[in-house]
Amino acid sequence: METLNRHKKLAQIIGVVALLVVVFFMGKYSHPSYSSGENIPVPDDITLTDAEFQPFWKVWRLLNEKYVGATTTDSEARVWGAIEGLTASLGDPYTVFFPPEESAMFKSDIAGNFEGVGMEIGIKDGILTVVAPLKDSPAEKAGVRTGDKIVKIGDQSTVDLPVDKAVKLIRGAKGTPIKITFIRAGESVPVEKTIIRGIIDIPTLQTEIRPGTSGNSTTTSEGGGGLRKDGIFVIRLFSFTAQSPELFRRALRDFIESGSHKLIIDLRGNPGGYLEAAWDIVSWFLPAGKVIVTEDFGGKAPNKVYRSKGYDIFGSDLKLIILIDAGSASASEIMAGALQEHGVAKLVGTKTFGKGSIQELIPITSETSLKVTIARWLTPKGHNLSRDGLVPDVEVKISPKDIEMKNDPQMNKAVEILNKQ
Repeated sequence: METLNRHKKLAQIIGVVALLVVVFFMGKYSHPSYSSGENIPVPDDITLTDAEFQPFWKVWRLLNEKYVGATTTDSEARVWGAIEGLTASLGDPYTVFFPPEESAMFKSDIAGNFEGVGMEIGIKDGILTVVAPLKDSPAEKAGVRTGDKIVKIGDQSTVDLPVDKAVKLIRGAKGTPIKITFIRAGESVPVEKTIIRGIIDIPTLQTEIRPGTSGNSTTTSEGGGGLRKDGIFVIRLFSFTAQSPELFRRALRDFIESGSHKLIIDLRGNPGGYLEAAWDIVSWFLPAGKVIVTEDFGGKAPNKVYRSKGYDIFGSDLKLIILIDAGSASASEIMAGALQEHGVAKLVGTKTFGKGSIQELIPITSETSLKVTIARWLTPKGHNLSRDGLVPDVEVKISPKDIEMKNDPQMNKAVEILNKQ
């Protein structure tokens, strides 16, 4: 009876705590008033001479004089190309200049839905790689998997192709096809898939919701989420959106009212999202003031430490396992890393993607913008997520045969561990 009363009290606490959700898409979006007509001075710490720019202007002149197609490119397009080359020289796939069309497309991504195939992509070991296909997207339905290497989009090779250019090629109107060629881990023969584009809505969370509630969640069978027959509660978190903290709060209330103290949070294939969402969710499991993540500016600004807001409603009786894989990135790594290093959760699965950097979107002109990496995330113990990712406490791989037979050895291992506790 005492345990039941405690569960009810915790449920009431969750029900009345107000959640502050600040849109913070893994970076800070400041908006300085740059315009194409401004005269921006050379920074004080940069010394440029006419001689240093002579090769640039020489090439410009030779293109005008020699190149047969020079008249098809206006001066503005050349400037955009030069700036793109400047950002590419840093070797950071997440620092990108967006000309007008690409800038508009990126802003539409942040809005939350778009037309395409529905897969998060990034550069891994210098190769264009699928971080994760989004749930119920055309990519997932076509059999695209986390870790697939993209070698061709249409007839274009992806060698040295920046992520933003790849996204532009993959995007397209709903109902139109796009041919993409993949190489899968452990396989030498490329796999070519023709995927029909659709409208992509970013999923958030899946668990069992009580009748009368609503949100971006669905009632599922035992395999999807909610309370299993063995008394383990499962929450699948697909992304960290502005709605995630509220949906997660509801899921925790369901978990507490179920009477269970065994919880699995599935972050596999979760490519991340808003820092604020991860910050808020982790705060349910840590006392106030505990470090969740540090924003490391590399000496260009003081580091910023994000600490638990102190909701901390669970005691030592909570048994928590977080499932991770190569599709767990960014905010997923922040959450999993913080709870692992504070001893709250064990990680089961495979090594995460390793995307722990912060980008700031800065308008350059009214139609162009620069996305630049300004800092990197460090776990509470100083682990650089961008460099190493996260290593699970218990490594469990999923084989092609497991996928074919719809076996989930990672979930099975998590259940086995919890049932022994």
